[in-house]
Amino acid sequence: MTATTEAPEATAPPEPARPKPGRSTPFLLTVVLLAALVLLALLSAGLGAYHIALGDVLGSVRHRAGLGGHGLDRVGESVLWNVRLPRVALALLVGASLGCAGALMQGVFGNPLAEPGVIGISAGAAAGAVGSIALGLSFLGNWTITFCAFTAGLATVLVVYAMSRSGGRTEVVTLILTGIAVNAFAGALIGLFIFFADNAQISQITFWQLGSLAQATWPKVLAVLPCALAGLAVAPLYARRLDLLALGERPARHLGVDVERLRMVLVLVVALLTAAAVAVAGIITFVGLLVPHLLRMAAGPGHRFLVPGSALGGAVVLMAGDLAARTVAAPAELPLGVLTALFGSPFFFWLLRRTRRTQGGWA
Repeated sequence: MTATTEAPEATAPPEPARPKPGRSTPFLLTVVLLAALVLLALLSAGLGAYHIALGDVLGSVRHRAGLGGHGLDRVGESVLWNVRLPRVALALLVGASLGCAGALMQGVFGNPLAEPGVIGISAGAAAGAVGSIALGLSFLGNWTITFCAFTAGLATVLVVYAMSRSGGRTEVVTLILTGIAVNAFAGALIGLFIFFADNAQISQITFWQLGSLAQATWPKVLAVLPCALAGLAVAPLYARRLDLLALGERPARHLGVDVERLRMVLVLVVALLTAAAVAVAGIITFVGLLVPHLLRMAAGPGHRFLVPGSALGGAVVLMAGDLAARTVAAPAELPLGVLTALFGSPFFFWLLRRTRRTQGGWA
């Protein structure tokens, strides 16, 4: 009697599992980003045409806070407190707003290609701001430009959201193509306003097109502060619902999420954050695309870290970009929006090809 054995079926070797981010990764990233933000803030306050030593910066801050330290000479105090520190504060607020808005956009639309600048919100808000300048509007005083930028940004995002939905879902290709059309239309409006503007208004409009923090002042910081703080405070409250929405619309509804209401609220928050940033800094693109995606790759897709982390990362990126913009080609200053687009465009191209490859094409 002979025993027969069957040869085991050939099976393909299992694919190696990708390493998952550990639980401590978000904490470590937060510590690193906070340290980088503090370091960049100190460097930005000290470096420039008028150099201020790091010890003098800290001494002046402590002196103003009543904690000892020492004051600077008249020129040094003026440069630090009237030029450098308003610029640092504005970079922090604008960068945090753009980073947080990008994370919310990607969560709401369910894809890593969504970003306020890519789909036209920044251009729409800029068209509102430029229109208020060209038409000489001042019905709300210093808040006129912010209000017009917010209104135009809100209208833009509602149009893009409505036109990119098909069959109850948002299509990536339609989203991008709609953004291209909106950007072109907003650019045409800006060009029309430039045609009818005088020389003084044209110089102001050029600022909005290129994006810059060169005109940072404390009143501008105070003008953007309420909008930015309101948006940054509300956004993390919806992190858990964004995590549920990532499972799909139907599972999210079964788990008690009002999907349409969630999207409308977050669309308003995105418009508020983007309009606040555009109203004081002009068009600065790709910050909201690059930062959330890099953090998602490093720490996973959980929005409890991703939303506040993107705000922190956006502040770091914009502060570093502004420091580079005013020191790389000194004494000239590069436009900040041009610099972010120069480095962000190749990243977007890589991300577009990577997403298409992983999805097996768009069809």
